[in-house]
Amino acid sequence: MKTKTLETNDRVITTDMQDGWQAHGGMACRAGTAESRNFRRKMLAALAAVLSASVLGAGCGKKKEEAPPAPETPAITEDTAPDEETLPDEETIPDEETLPDEETAPDEEPEDLHKGQAKSFLTGKWVKKKIANQRPVSCMIGNTESALPQYGIGKAQVIYEAPVEGGLTRLMGIFENYKNIEKLGSVRSSRLYYAYYSMGFDAIYLHYGQASYAQGFLQSGQIDDLNGLEYDVDKAVIYRDTSKKAPHNAYATGDGLLAGIQLKNYETKYAKDHERYYQFAEDDAPVELSGDTCQDAGIVQPGYLANHPYFEYNPEDGLYYRYQYGARHIDGNDSRQLAVKNILMQNSNVRTLDGNGYLEIAAAGEGSGWYITNGKAIDITWKCADNFSPARYYDSSGNEITLNQGKTWVCIVDNSHLDRVHFYADAAAMQ
Repeated sequence: MKTKTLETNDRVITTDMQDGWQAHGGMACRAGTAESRNFRRKMLAALAAVLSASVLGAGCGKKKEEAPPAPETPAITEDTAPDEETLPDEETIPDEETLPDEETAPDEEPEDLHKGQAKSFLTGKWVKKKIANQRPVSCMIGNTESALPQYGIGKAQVIYEAPVEGGLTRLMGIFENYKNIEKLGSVRSSRLYYAYYSMGFDAIYLHYGQASYAQGFLQSGQIDDLNGLEYDVDKAVIYRDTSKKAPHNAYATGDGLLAGIQLKNYETKYAKDHERYYQFAEDDAPVELSGDTCQDAGIVQPGYLANHPYFEYNPEDGLYYRYQYGARHIDGNDSRQLAVKNILMQNSNVRTLDGNGYLEIAAAGEGSGWYITNGKAIDITWKCADNFSPARYYDSSGNEITLNQGKTWVCIVDNSHLDRVHFYADAAAMQ
């Protein structure tokens, strides 16, 4: 029997994008240059407690909404009955957003091998230095059956998946090289915890509207965001695919992202003292997991109820291939199946805020989890100093873990449902 799920209307329309603590009082500097962002981050930890209390205080009910200036394009609304769509059948291998190894002359010095390149903050691989130093863009992407296929998601270096209302999940892709993305989306609304995850990567955050609990923070000037509900951003960044029904018809392009960033005058480079989020293995020293907690992980099930996703390890290329809704999970731009090198499961406290099913997920604090790569999984712990900082991951000995070079999928798992998470040696063992 197929379980029917409900996706609620989460749009909160706002036209005033005020700097400062509009909903909470106090002052905050507007995001802009790398130096001002760096100064602002030092102040955010002290303000985090005040912000958290204020946001939770808003949980008693939604704010009264004001209508924005009428856009020239149709407004987006939520539908409640996702339609199933057929996915392509071609089996393809995803490409990586990295440069091919340069051929060198016999007398060339080894240090010239990666001239003009630098290690990616998101994958640990060698990329053009300009790309390595460029702040990424994060994008909220719908993940209901009626939103499939998603577009551009295969170009993300990091993908976050977390529960939202109605038992569904939503995705957030983080892209270091977004200029040439031909179609990205569908672009969906923000949840507060997703905004926090984005800030950990110092990413420019693309979304179309927000749940009411995220509104105050998104308007506070603490985050560089592109909100499709803002008329000028909608005109610059978003276009409508007339073949899709609202709210799954809003998409962006690489050119649109560049236009939106220019419109907002956001800084495009990392600060000089930007901290690396992940620690990656060296080129000639891949990670092979072992230890007391190590277990086989040829199949990984994160335990989400609506889309029933799982990852299957392919020992030939060392990647985990993604499935959901009973089919291969593909990028509609090229029909390639999504695949990653690393999977992080971050077990977090989750609670329901209201009758609409909106959730609060603890982005800061600490908890348990798993790190999965090369067909194996180990127990880990995670710690995050505040809502604006990256999480750090540690093995059972207390050492920060090292990831294998490549893409990473982060699954945020509800602490109260860890029994839904499963690891199997292979597909036969899953039956």
